[in-house]
Amino acid sequence: MVRARFVFPVVLLSIVAATGLAVQWWREQHQVYRLVIATGGAQGEYYAFGQALATVVAQHHPDIAINVLETEGSQQNIELLQQGQAQLAIIQSDTPPQPSARALAFLFPEVFHLIARSDANIRSFGDLRGKRVALMPEGSGSYKLFWALSQHYYLTAADFTALPMSPDAAYAALRQGEVDALSRVMALGNPALAELLRTSQSQLVPIDQVEALRLSLPYLEATQIPKGTYDGAVPIPAEDLPVVSVRAVLISHAELDPKLTRAITQTLFEFRNELVVLHPRTATIRLPEAGENLGLPLHPGAKAYYEQDRPVFWVEYAEPIGLLFSVGVLAASGLWQLRLWLDGRQKNRADRYNLEIVALMEQIQTANDLTELETIRYQLFEILRQVVVDLDKDRISPESFQSFTFPWETAITTLRHREMLLMNARSQPPVSPDLSSN
Repeated sequence: MVRARFVFPVVLLSIVAATGLAVQWWREQHQVYRLVIATGGAQGEYYAFGQALATVVAQHHPDIAINVLETEGSQQNIELLQQGQAQLAIIQSDTPPQPSARALAFLFPEVFHLIARSDANIRSFGDLRGKRVALMPEGSGSYKLFWALSQHYYLTAADFTALPMSPDAAYAALRQGEVDALSRVMALGNPALAELLRTSQSQLVPIDQVEALRLSLPYLEATQIPKGTYDGAVPIPAEDLPVVSVRAVLISHAELDPKLTRAITQTLFEFRNELVVLHPRTATIRLPEAGENLGLPLHPGAKAYYEQDRPVFWVEYAEPIGLLFSVGVLAASGLWQLRLWLDGRQKNRADRYNLEIVALMEQIQTANDLTELETIRYQLFEILRQVVVDLDKDRISPESFQSFTFPWETAITTLRHREMLLMNARSQPPVSPDLSSN
């Protein structure tokens, strides 16, 4: 009787414990992690990338829901991360780090653009003295980099009129002659900037002295705005234009669950082609090289992904590997020739696509019918689909894909412009003949 009295509570406690463990397991299996990623303005590259990342992560990791937050830029993003209001953020590589920030990956390059009115007599950064300059909002990476560059040219706030404002307001001010120049850091080929350069009396200004700038700003990279990036017909710019750039970096809070950061990092590289379809510039994302400094410590989850293929068995099988290496040396020259052949084949394939784009651009210029333009639009997107497939199957290289995106986006922009011209012409009433003289 006494034994039965003790058995019942034990059985009851066991059932309760088993039920609790089952409930906990079920919750873990069905839990949805809701994250916030701080990006930038709604018309900018950071926001567009954040939306693409959220979409692809949700497709492959349904337990992760990412909310894309519009912000004023890098400085605000890292502050939101520090305050715990965001778990992910995109910042420029020149943004001062915070103790709570950890790096996940380098994203696409961000190029410093200086645009000046053609009648403002601004041919270099130093010519901004005495001018009115529209800057991006305070706290943005563009704002910070402008002032860092101005120090190199010995320009202070007293030497010109700095007017921080939103990108849309800055573009409008330049069109209306209310400012002489504007500066903004963004990925190449931005459609809004292309429209500004084509429809206003303005021009891009080169930024040279990159190696001298790197003495005090080591995060800067030398790059170029390729000829025709913003208009292939004119072209804009007329020649390859030397400028400087920084890298966009995807970061997270140090305390974010490593399994989440690993899943997000995995998405960047294993599902990159899906990201490219939504945001073509993600084609430039690359795995960090061994020992590469991203400007911040790596998050443990991202580090685990990068090191997942580290070959531990090399030590255990040192002798057979040595034999294989000896055999490999004998075949090295043949493999090298094969690689050269494959590289050449990839380049030839990419060149063929670019020639198709050029041919379609010529058709766009002469098209006089909206139906014809719609056919050309279908052909352009079919070419893009083929290129993405070829990138996925390593038929073309990421570098070739990056060079392809410029003429493709130029063709799409030219097609839209041609459509507008045809629609405007169609909407004009016919001119009646003047019969008053009869």
